[in-house]
Amino acid sequence: MILYKALVLRMEDYLKVSGVIDWQHPNIRERAEKIAVGNETPMAIAKACFEWVRDEIFHSCDYRMNPVTCKASDVLQHKTGYCFAKSHLLAALLRANQIPAGFCYQRLSIDDKGAPYSLHGFNAIYLAEVGWYRVDARGNKAGVNARFIPPQEQLAYKIQLPEEAGFPVILVEPLQIVVAALQAQTTWDEMRHNLPDISLKSAQSYGLL
Repeated sequence: MILYKALVLRMEDYLKVSGVIDWQHPNIRERAEKIAVGNETPMAIAKACFEWVRDEIFHSCDYRMNPVTCKASDVLQHKTGYCFAKSHLLAALLRANQIPAGFCYQRLSIDDKGAPYSLHGFNAIYLAEVGWYRVDARGNKAGVNARFIPPQEQLAYKIQLPEEAGFPVILVEPLQIVVAALQAQTTWDEMRHNLPDISLKSAQSYGLL
């Protein structure tokens, strides 16, 4: 059962350009066009964009790569980013191909045992065939196998502990707390020790109050 909803009613809002989702940047547009070549439907283009970001952009912590990126064009330039940054790039590539894309978050235990907790960022894509479909391009590794197989969702992580939660809404823009955290750090290990988090109650009700 779908337990999340779009935060706004206008689909064009999920195509907007912004300072972080700078999809009109020439490098973003060029990459989006290259990914779309040979893919004739929005579904095929969305899958290709997802798999490209998942596999070709390296998760900063997994690969211990600098710098910490935030803006979509910077993620593309440096080929690395935390989950949040990778979701920024994926949204930019999708929007450049006129495919509506938004932002989703989970509050997760960092070590799967309890505190401390951190937010985790990924995307939702609007596909005419299935509606809003959530995907997670953080990058696969042992224990993580995110895939694009609509209408079934296969995200990187599942909610397992009482203090974990998924946000019930699909956001037009990334959370400001996430953007601020990415912009405040310069190295992957600094970011690892300063991951953004909000309370469980806020996560469970975000956008609904």
